[in-house]
Amino acid sequence: MGLLTSLRSSISNAVSAMTATEESKRIGIYGPPNAGKTTLANRIVRDWTEHGDAVGPESHIPHETRRARRKEDVEISRNEHTVTIDIVDTPGVATKVDYTEFLDHDMEEGDAVRRSREATEGVAEAMHWLREDVDGVIYVLDATEDPFTQVNTMLVGIIESQDLPALILANKIDLEDANADRIRNAFPQHETVPSSALEGNNIDEVYDNIATYFG
Repeated sequence: MGLLTSLRSSISNAVSAMTATEESKRIGIYGPPNAGKTTLANRIVRDWTEHGDAVGPESHIPHETRRARRKEDVEISRNEHTVTIDIVDTPGVATKVDYTEFLDHDMEEGDAVRRSREATEGVAEAMHWLREDVDGVIYVLDATEDPFTQVNTMLVGIIESQDLPALILANKIDLEDANADRIRNAFPQHETVPSSALEGNNIDEVYDNIATYFG
């Protein structure tokens, strides 16, 4: 009976291992506000799912995404690598959310205060996902902005402390002031891919790296 029990246990463990490897990997899309995280999430879903429903609305106003949104079972196949991921589009992380920044976008004061409160709650939710619920990170940065900020240093440090695989996207390379090398030099320990989630520039290389990194 000992041998039979051991055999059953081995089979059970093997089945469990197979099931585990087939489960979708939760990949969080992180970065500061207005870096293009939702634009990237929407493009991935459009390109790799049958219906291509948007993950969330895109906007030039900061903190448009104030709650994490998830799209499950997105299968990406590139160059003999296949990965099934759950995309988690997270709110932009900032050290402070000031309601006055929304007044510059013709927003009523009451709406600006509400938006800043929701954005602050969204930052806390994004941090919870990062520490508890993601298997890897796509870190999206605006290539026209200086990457040496407190938020970026903090988030990359947390990602590394969690030992999470991370792919950095130098986004918005379609803009004149974009400088992908500045981002690559800021975080040389991670793979950096220049891209434009909006225009689709270099998006094939983005998919190649997602399939390789997270597969």
